[in-house]
Amino acid sequence: MADAEEESDEDFVDNVFRFKKPLELFEEREIVRICAPMVRYSKFADGIDLNCGCPQRWAMQEGYGAKLIRTPELIKDIVRQTVSRVPGIPMSIKIRIHDDARKTVQLCQQAEKAGVAWITVHGRTTRQRGEPANWDTIRLIKESLSIPVVANGDIKSESDVRNVHEQTGVNGVMAARGMLNNPAMYAGYDSTPLQCVADWVDVALSLGTPFTSFHHHLMYMLEKVTTKADRRVFSDLKSTAAVLDYLNKHYDI
Repeated sequence: MADAEEESDEDFVDNVFRFKKPLELFEEREIVRICAPMVRYSKFADGIDLNCGCPQRWAMQEGYGAKLIRTPELIKDIVRQTVSRVPGIPMSIKIRIHDDARKTVQLCQQAEKAGVAWITVHGRTTRQRGEPANWDTIRLIKESLSIPVVANGDIKSESDVRNVHEQTGVNGVMAARGMLNNPAMYAGYDSTPLQCVADWVDVALSLGTPFTSFHHHLMYMLEKVTTKADRRVFSDLKSTAAVLDYLNKHYDI
């Protein structure tokens, strides 16, 4: 992932970002701020995805994530400028929906014309959290585009994958929280098997994964296979050694 906060040096920006038509100064700065990291690190990637779907407050305040869907013209220009500079690499975007489905469709159509290879749609607005994902809007978007559309939101099982495909006709699905809770979901498991937990422990230890991340992922994985009281105990563990001791004692891992 390329972070738009990471400043590009002046030579890189001057050499890569020469605009064919005059742009408003603010617009030009925004395009460079967001595009430069994607272009710079594209040589290490097989694809570029612009996240216009993150609703977290810090991202919105900085003008990233779902804040971008309020400025569809900026998204279009970012896509066009990026695609023109890395023509051999597909670019996609992920968005959240507007309250007005027509605005979302128009945004997606503009992005398609600008050159995105596919669009992932999270079926909630920036304000929504636990409400059901709006698959009707995703279906409308799919019917309005000629490029692949990927559905996101409320994908927690293989049956959810089948249901969203049947209801929307999308080309694929993206799971986020569902995969955090159960990384073996696509292998047909309803909850995380202990072998998956053991595999994560092995991988994390071999890579020197920081404790916070190591512990955080285990909390997700064990949510459905532990009691509420046990989850509180596990949440309070403060070291890798304590986690390993707990897993060995309770699950023989």
